Order: sequence, then structure tokens, then C-alpha cells
Amino acid sequence: MEIQKTLRLAIPLIIGELSQVVLHIIDMAMVGGLGYKHLAAASLVFNVLNIPLVLGIGIAMAVAQTVSMANGRRDGWLVSHYFFNGIVLCLITATIIAVGMELSNGILFHLGQDETVAALAVPFMRVMCVSIIPMLLFIALQQFTDGLERTRTAMLISVAALPLNVIINWLLIYGNLGFPRLGLQGAAWGTLITRVVVCAAMVLVILFAPFYRRYMAVWRSQWKVSGKTMRELLYIGIPTSLQVTMESGAFAVSAILVGTMGAVSLAAHQIAMSCMSFTFIFSMGLAGAGSIRTSNAYGAADWRRVFIIGKGTLQIALVFGLICVAVFLLSRNILPLAFNNTAQVISLSSTLILFAAIMQVPDAIQANAAGLLRGIKDVYVPTGSIAVAYWVMGLPCGYYLSFHLHMGPIGIWLGFIIGLSVSSLLLTLRFFRMERRQQLQL
Repeated sequence: MEIQKTLRLAIPLIIGELSQVVLHIIDMAMVGGLGYKHLAAASLVFNVLNIPLVLGIGIAMAVAQTVSMANGRRDGWLVSHYFFNGIVLCLITATIIAVGMELSNGILFHLGQDETVAALAVPFMRVMCVSIIPMLLFIALQQFTDGLERTRTAMLISVAALPLNVIINWLLIYGNLGFPRLGLQGAAWGTLITRVVVCAAMVLVILFAPFYRRYMAVWRSQWKVSGKTMRELLYIGIPTSLQVTMESGAFAVSAILVGTMGAVSLAAHQIAMSCMSFTFIFSMGLAGAGSIRTSNAYGAADWRRVFIIGKGTLQIALVFGLICVAVFLLSRNILPLAFNNTAQVISLSSTLILFAAIMQVPDAIQANAAGLLRGIKDVYVPTGSIAVAYWVMGLPCGYYLSFHLHMGPIGIWLGFIIGLSVSSLLLTLRFFRMERRQQLQL
């Protein structure tokens, strides 16, 4: 029963995440029609903005945890209080990120990029910086609805944004139907307009839909900024941001290391990583559902249900990981053909996909174990565990195997396996140690 409830909650989260990936692919495809330098400029900006965005998203994720805990206590006043303070905190965070990145856009000329690419990227980045504000606000609003286990709300709005973004891009990038031809700037404005529309749609749903209206009834009493509440949100948000940043940062550094081995190695690495990224979306959706449900049980002080939900979530993660292993093993020679037709790239990427298959189980388990621990407000020890797993074990081992034992990109991927295995082991043991601790106290 608990497994079924978790899956029902996870599926809309997964679809919502997939829609964001599809949105990005559409943007890149439509920008690619302008020329390869425009595509390179857009890619450069997205990569530069990625880390501050991840930090902001980590802060926003605290909204779901606190709202879910308050909902578990059946305290509607507290739910609304967390909602208001979470929105204020995310607005402040988004504004700091947007202004900070706007003031530092000159960095684009100091990253060793083509001068034309950097020149194209600066005006694109200016508009994209503004779009960070509605994007993080939408994510914060989504975290509120997700925390109340209404995950379909944001999913439906995210899916509806796909055709809207395509239409706006078609009008503004290429100048159709009498609109000005803005080129790369048109793609940035398309993203900004789409993000404003979806954010506004979420606001309207939350303010006026009957289910959410109960939390908006007495604004004057619970809608007050509280330093204590802000600290509570940051207590969860900052370590969550660090966890996600350390993981994505480790993979980014690994890509840079592989890039020093040549174009063939980097191309093969990116193909295998693209396959990994796709399956990770499912793991993150499941982790989000498990985290929300454990937060709810934690808020109700129902530790028995916390661990029933946790064990069920980890069982689903294990099964999903094993399915991905089978898919990767059976299709390792087919998947690369969707990306490239160069024999050397296909041969190496099919080998790396073998290592990606081995990573599927620990990757799924560590993502979900981290989510479960976040659900019970255990965030600092897991953050340290992730730091050790990736930056003390995984990356150094990968570097040594690649450059000292001359294993090339295979060494980097062995480092991935080591890091993910250590992370999944430490986080899973931490969750079950928390279970034993609670059992002794009862």
C-alpha cells in the first residue's frame, strides 16, 4: 500500500521533470537552426548559470519538506506560514542570483571561448538572468503543492508550457507572423515569457483553487516574515543545495578531465552521461515523492510509518536500478547510434555505457536515501557523506586510474562507480541507523 502511494506521488514529479528536459531540448534545437555559434553561446550561458541555479533550487526544496511536516501535524496555519516565508526566501535568493550573474556576465569573455560566441552570449545571458526570478518562484510554488502531495498541479502546468514555449520561440527567434526576428535573443525572451506565464498560472491556481484556498484564508495572521522560520528553511535548504552542487560539480569536473583526453573521449563520455541523466530523472522523481511522504509522517511523529515508507522507497529504487541495468546492457551498442555515427565514438561510448549500467543501482539508491534523510530533517551528516564519497573517494580515484594508470575515460567512470557506491552505502546505513535509534527510544 505504501509503495503504491509513493509511486502515485512520484509519477507526476517524473513527468514534470521530463517536461523540463524536453523544454531545454526544444530550445537548443530551435536555437541550433540559427547556426552553431548561436548554439554554442546558448550552451555556454546555460552551463555558467547551472551552479547558481542548482543552489537556488536546493533552497526552494526546503519548502516541500517544511510544508509536508506541517501538513503531517494537520496544522493548516503552519502550512501557510511556511509557504509565505518560503516564497519570500526564494524571491530573495532568486534576486541575489539574478543580480549577481548579471554583474558578472563579463566572465563569459574570460573562459577561453570564441570571441563571437562570447559576444552572442552576453545579451542572451542578461535576459536569462531575469528569467531566474520567475523560474525559482515557480519551483517554490511547486514545492508547496508537492508538499501537500498535489504533484499533478505543477506537472500539468509544466506540460502545458511546452507548446507555449515552441510558439513564442517560433515567433521571436525567426520573426514569423510579423514579429521582429530577434534570433538568439528571441529564445531568451521566449524562456522568460514562458517562465512568467507558468509562475502566474501557479499563483492563480494556489490562490483560487478550492483545495488550496483553505491555506490562504487568514493572510494577516500567518503571512508574516519570521527569522526563526527563515532559519528553519535554511537549515534544510543550504545542505540540500550543497548536496546537489557537490554531485553535479563532481560530474562537471569529470567532464573537464575527460575533455583533456581528446574529442573522441569527450563525445563518448557525453553520450554515456546523457543516458545516465535520463534515468536519473526517474530516480529524482521517486526521491522527491519518498522525501515528501517521510516528511509528512515525521511531522505526525509516526516513526513506524517513516521507516515503512523509507524501506518501500528504497525497494522501488533497487528494482528500478536493476531494470536500468538490464536496459543498458541490452542496448549499449544501439544507444550511441542516436547521438553519433563515428565508429571510434560509438565503440568507446558503448563501453562506457557498460559502466553506466553498473552505476544504475547505487545511483538510484543514493538519490533516494538522501531524499529520505532530508524528509526527516537529517541533512548535515548526509552532506558530509556525499562530500567524502565524491570529492575524497570518487574524483581522486578516477583521476589516479585515468592519468597514472593510463586507463583513460574508463578510469573516470570507475571513479564514478566508487563514489556512487560509497555514497549509497553511507546514506543507506545512516537511514537505518536512524531507524534503530528511534526503536531504542520507543
